[in-house]
This record gives sequence, C-alpha cells and structure tokens, in this order.
Amino acid sequence: MKRRQFLTTAATLGASVCLPATVLPMPPTPRYKMGLQLFTIRDDMAKDPVGTLRAVKAMGYEDFEVYGFDEEQGAFYGYPAAEFRRVLDDLDLTVSSGHFGFAPYLDRPADELDRFVDHCITGARALNMRYVTWPWMAPEQRTMETYRRLPGLLNRIGERVTAAGLGFAYHNHGFEFEEHDGQRGYDLIVNETDPALVKLQIDMYWVMHAGVTTPRELVAAQPGRYVMWHIKDMHPVSRDYTELGNGTIDYTTILPDPARAGLEFYYLEQGGNYTYTPLRSVADSAEFFKRYVQRFL
Repeated sequence: MKRRQFLTTAATLGASVCLPATVLPMPPTPRYKMGLQLFTIRDDMAKDPVGTLRAVKAMGYEDFEVYGFDEEQGAFYGYPAAEFRRVLDDLDLTVSSGHFGFAPYLDRPADELDRFVDHCITGARALNMRYVTWPWMAPEQRTMETYRRLPGLLNRIGERVTAAGLGFAYHNHGFEFEEHDGQRGYDLIVNETDPALVKLQIDMYWVMHAGVTTPRELVAAQPGRYVMWHIKDMHPVSRDYTELGNGTIDYTTILPDPARAGLEFYYLEQGGNYTYTPLRSVADSAEFFKRYVQRFL
C-alpha cells in the first residue's frame, strides 16, 4: 500500500471516533506561506505565466521561488522585472528566492562574476526577494578541485549580496555528497564558508536520495543556517521525482525542527516524472501537503 493510501485510510478510520466537527478546535494558522519552486511548472510558465500563477494560487500556493532570470534583459518569464512584480502584486503573491545561473562563472574572471551578481541583486530587489540562491553545477564541474575553490567564491558572492541587504544561499543536490578520495564536497561547502554570508537551502529529496546523512543530522551540525527547504518525494521504484504522497519520503518523520533549522521559507517542487501533467502534480502535492505535512511547519 502506498503511503498516500495508508495515510488516507488511517485518517478515515480516525475520523469515525472523533468528536463532532462543531466541537473540534480549529487547526492552527500555518506559520509559513505555502511555497512552490516554479521550475516544477516551467512549461506552463513559458506559455502563460499569468494564467499559470492564477491556477496555482487557487491551489493554495502563495509564495514562489523563481528561476531563469534573463540578466541581459532584466526579465523574468518574458516580463521586465518591474512588470512581473506588478503581476505578482495584482495577484497578491510573493517571491522570496530566486535560483540564478552562477555555475558558468566558476571559471570566469572575478569582475565578470561581480557584474553578474550585481544583475542578480537588481532583479531580486525588483521582486522584493529575500534570497539570491546558487542552485546547481554542471557535471564537469563536480570535482574536488572545484569544491576546494568553491567556498571562497561563495563567500565573495555572499559578501556582495549581504552588503546589498539580501541573503545568499547554496542549494544542494546529491552530487555534493559523493565521496572523492575520502572527502565530500558538501563538507567543504558548509564548513569553509562564512555562516553569516552563506546560508543553506536544503533539498530534502536529494539528501534522502544520496543516503549518507539525514536532514535532521545536517541541521544539528549547522543550526540556524538552513533558512530554506525544498520538499519533494521519491518514486519507490525509479527513485526519480514524484508527487508528494506517491513516494517513499515520509515527511512526518524526517523533517527537522523549523526553529532549530532557522527556517524562513519552504517550496514544494517536482522537477519531472509527472504522473499526469505538471499542474495536476502540483495540485496533488498541495492537497497531500496541506492534509499531512503542513501541520509540522
């Protein structure tokens, strides 16, 4: 029996012995807005950004993490940043973080990196973001040589972003947890960067996929630093992404304490492997999340 089916059955059985709804206490108001990484619905955002945002708002999503910033045009999803901000304001939606394309600047001169960072800061300010986030590295960059250089680069970016009044964070995948001659890149990233300049965005799926540690262990080692979380599920057979509740990650047992982590924002995400369509997937994940997971946040 899938976890979604088990939890649904358990909830139904439990309801039969509950008090009448009129005397049950109201559920607490969530402390955080329900967030979504818009990469999940990238094809829909490319076709119809405004209609797509309206659709996910109706599902309960209020806050977003963006991707695909066009630094040359200063645009998001084909809209100049200021115009996209008006779209968000009109819909009463917010953007708290953005994934920006830092990886190509790993081997470029420092002045080019600084200019790109400044463009990112301008775009982030236009949308009233709180965080600029480093999201990814290309396969050929995932070497110990890169990991040894990366903390200094992250500190440099973090210093520039922090001076502009924003936060900077690093987002993990699974490759940082792979061992290279007895070392792991992620250890260098978290231990050799300045916690005041470089915060951490934990991707729960990739931590569980790597299988060498847990979200709670990571938070225990770096309390107060995991300011953003990515929440997504893992297919029981392929170990690819899947909708929340269809996979093997039990968020009711693995979530760290939000206060100890320093949590400010979280985002549901599914990078692919949709059962039906991306919009159906984010709707199903939202329903499951609100029913079984949101109470822990």
